[in-house]
Amino acid sequence: MNIVPGSRTCGTCTLCCKLFPVPELNKPAGKWCPHIVQGRGCGIHATRPGVCRAFFCQWIENPDLGPEWKPERSKFVLSIYPGSNSLAVTVDPGTPQAWKQEPYYRNLKRWAAAALAQGDQVVVFVGDEVTAVLPDRDEPLGTLPPGDQLISGKRQGPTGPIYNVRIQRSAAQS
Repeated sequence: MNIVPGSRTCGTCTLCCKLFPVPELNKPAGKWCPHIVQGRGCGIHATRPGVCRAFFCQWIENPDLGPEWKPERSKFVLSIYPGSNSLAVTVDPGTPQAWKQEPYYRNLKRWAAAALAQGDQVVVFVGDEVTAVLPDRDEPLGTLPPGDQLISGKRQGPTGPIYNVRIQRSAAQS
């Protein structure tokens, strides 16, 4: 499949309009935007807030992701976690196990190994709950308040590398 970067459009997909907060509209995460027109898109597209204008999911930006990765089909949105190179997998709480289905799960595991080698992570968000995807396991981390950071590490175990991820609380949280 030859897709020119930037040539994809959201079309009928509106999952980001549910999963992410839009402070300018007082829209919380996990609730449908009041301006969404199901099956058609944003009802205020021409005047939508800057946060909406600036956001592009990885399915839009990455031509290597096939049609099965489109959020309306996969039931999650792939994005780069703000302030990092980590991959965020924001899952529709109505289908909390969608990321563990194939072909997604094996790819998330593979991407996690590559990300950890560079000091980044693959992190799954289902509502307020955060799970780090590690090559050898999935590590539930609880919640990740704004300002907190994920810190990854690796040590050699008897059968190979053992990875860990922990939350480093911001000074405001301490």
